[in-house]
Amino acid sequence: MHLTKKVKINPIKEQVNVLWRLSEQCRCLYNFALAERRDAWKNEQRSVKYVEQQNQLPALKEKYPEYKIVYSKVLQSVLKKLDANYKSFFSLWKNGDKSARPPKFRSEKYFMTLVYNQSGFKIKDGLLSFSHKVNEISLSFEIGNNFNSLTIKQIEIYNDDPYKSRGNFYVSITYEENPTTEYVDNDLYQAIDLGITKIVTAVNTQGKFFEVKTPRSDQYWNPKIDSIKSRRDHCKKGSKRWNRLHKTYRKIEAKKSNQIKDFQHKLSKTMIENTKSNTIIVGDLNVKNMAQSKKLKGKRKRSQNRSTQNQGYLSRFIEFLTYKAELAGKKAIRIDEAYTSKECCICGIRNEMPLWERTMQCDCGNVIDRDRNSAINIMKRFLSQNALWTSYQKFSDNLRQTGLQMDTCILQISK
Repeated sequence: MHLTKKVKINPIKEQVNVLWRLSEQCRCLYNFALAERRDAWKNEQRSVKYVEQQNQLPALKEKYPEYKIVYSKVLQSVLKKLDANYKSFFSLWKNGDKSARPPKFRSEKYFMTLVYNQSGFKIKDGLLSFSHKVNEISLSFEIGNNFNSLTIKQIEIYNDDPYKSRGNFYVSITYEENPTTEYVDNDLYQAIDLGITKIVTAVNTQGKFFEVKTPRSDQYWNPKIDSIKSRRDHCKKGSKRWNRLHKTYRKIEAKKSNQIKDFQHKLSKTMIENTKSNTIIVGDLNVKNMAQSKKLKGKRKRSQNRSTQNQGYLSRFIEFLTYKAELAGKKAIRIDEAYTSKECCICGIRNEMPLWERTMQCDCGNVIDRDRNSAINIMKRFLSQNALWTSYQKFSDNLRQTGLQMDTCILQISK
């Protein structure tokens, strides 16, 4: 398993100049490779692949010696990034996202991320050093002694506000981590439904529910952010007042984001440590499609989209659960959760359930919270898809003790 840690660095003025020189050459290579791909398709209807452009790097450095100041692995990573951007664009377009756009040329005002893959860096006694041939200035930074014994796979140098490098510089260190224990299926399962009002609604095979209400720290920060952005947008961009307000805006935005991220880290760790289930089933959310841009209007639309897109971070929470479970010798499995909130967990009838309706009232007499209903359906779907009939029977028996009759569902699935 590969994990990543972010460490802030404080380069001096001379080191910042070196980083910008390296960024500029990487930007030129990115734009050159992008132009080559566009011209090949326009003139020859031919797609240029990553391997072809990588093989041209030695000849390109001979023709343009300025590229030699950048470590070779960094130049290769630039071409890989362009190739990944194209693959992402084609994937979105094939999936029906007509708003997707192909990669664009990079401006010289933006700092390019420098990726050192497997080599070109050295960590010794808490000091991280990078290779380059710009000048004699050493790119060495203090990062502490926590990384001396780790197997480092990749290191990235980036700026959190890349426009004219007005933000802070960071190194993102990717290392290899092996789980302490191996996964063993102990016939105990936990299904999780993620939502907006309640970030987690979970049910286990014993029929016990676990719910966590979403802390809306954004409701405290959003009015402050909107006020700062309004004042900033009335200033001339690039002026002293605009820069000061923009710096304040970024600071507040970072505080809000860090609060949500900290909560999700703590919650995911608590859930993994406190459950006896070795298998955790999570609904595979498509957060991008949760926006209600066409159905809602005005303030209600903005509130809905902020909850799902800007403040929810539900996809990131699933990633936290996945890697923490693997480290603990457990497994997080994603399954399709389509219509799990609309289908009655007893009779299977699909009801109309707009988001503002929090309780399902089915014609069969079942009255249940929509998130609990979804968690039960996720558990049912996983157990039935994997033919775990014994576990399904135990699950239905335990739910029966809570007042839910699951016999109808068992008959429907077994047929």
